[in-house]
Parts: sequence; structure tokens; C-alpha cells
Amino acid sequence: MTKVGDQEVEVLKRELVGLFDHIQKIRREIAAIRRPGETGDRFDQMSDELDAIVEHTEAATNTIMENVEAIGEAVEQARSLTTESAVLDVLGRVDTHAGEIFTACSFQDITGQRITKVVRSLKFVEERVNALIGMWGRDVLAKINPEGEGPTGDAALLNGPQLAGHGVSQDDVDKMFEGNGQSNQADIDKLFP
Repeated sequence: MTKVGDQEVEVLKRELVGLFDHIQKIRREIAAIRRPGETGDRFDQMSDELDAIVEHTEAATNTIMENVEAIGEAVEQARSLTTESAVLDVLGRVDTHAGEIFTACSFQDITGQRITKVVRSLKFVEERVNALIGMWGRDVLAKINPEGEGPTGDAALLNGPQLAGHGVSQDDVDKMFEGNGQSNQADIDKLFP
């Protein structure tokens, strides 16, 4: 049997301490991603935001395409009212541009496909994070104070457009200003908790 020297023991201790520090850092990072018992799951929030992007791009694309179709109908109507070649040439250019708009609107389908891939990747990462949480235990991770819990200062105020059904509605804002320009304190507290 070989005897381990004092120097080798010290190296082993340093390595173990380093490994322990890395594991603790990983635990803090996982707790920052998904903290057991915390409301507002970050994975769900990311998925909801990406779904909203797909939904709004699809709605905007449909609006653009409907309006281009209406322009096409107006061009056909104008074409039927004239035999002047210069006007017919201009109307032909409008048709060409309308066709290019339709082609450009195909971005929405490609965007939706790419976002779907990102959502699948997020779900894969979420499964791995949940497996790590299961290994370490939800109670242990719930006690860890993650570093950098999110934006601070002005960045914390920038939430961008709210998802449907979340945030302050226009009705809430209107109620706050009803009644001779005097605002109700309860309404203000609701808007600005």
C-alpha cells in the first residue's frame, strides 16, 4: 500500500474545495433560473413571450396581406376605368410592388418556425434544470439566495408590451382619471403598487 504524501493531500483538498465552490455556484445559478416555490416561472414567461411574438407577427402579417389584397382590388377597378397606357403602366407597377409585399410577408412563417425551435430548446433546458432541482432537492434550492436576481434601477421599470390579460388595461387608466379630473387613490394604488 502506498502512503499519500502531505503535498498530495493538500492538492487533493484544494481540488475538493474548488469543486465544492463550482457546485455551489451551479446551485445558485439554477436557483436564479427556477427557484422552487417562487411564483412567476421564468421558463413559462419566456415561452409566453415567444408565443406572443408569433401571435402578433401573424396578426400583423394578416393585416398587411388583407390590405394589399384591397389595394389589388382597387388597382383592378382603376384599370377597368382607363385605357390610358401611362396610367396602366403605373397600375402595373403597383401590382408588382404588391406581389413583392406578399413575398416579403413569408417572413412570418419562417419566424414562427424559428421561434418554435427556440421554445423546444427552452423546454429541453427546462427539463434538465428540473432534473438538477430534483437531484439537489427543492427545499435546499429554495433556501439559496441567487446572485443577480434581475434588472435593477431603470431597467427594472422597462417591461415592454404586456401579454394579453396581464398588466394595466386602458379601462384601468380611464377609471383613474374619471370624475372631474380627480383620481381615486384605490385606482392609483392598483396601477402603481
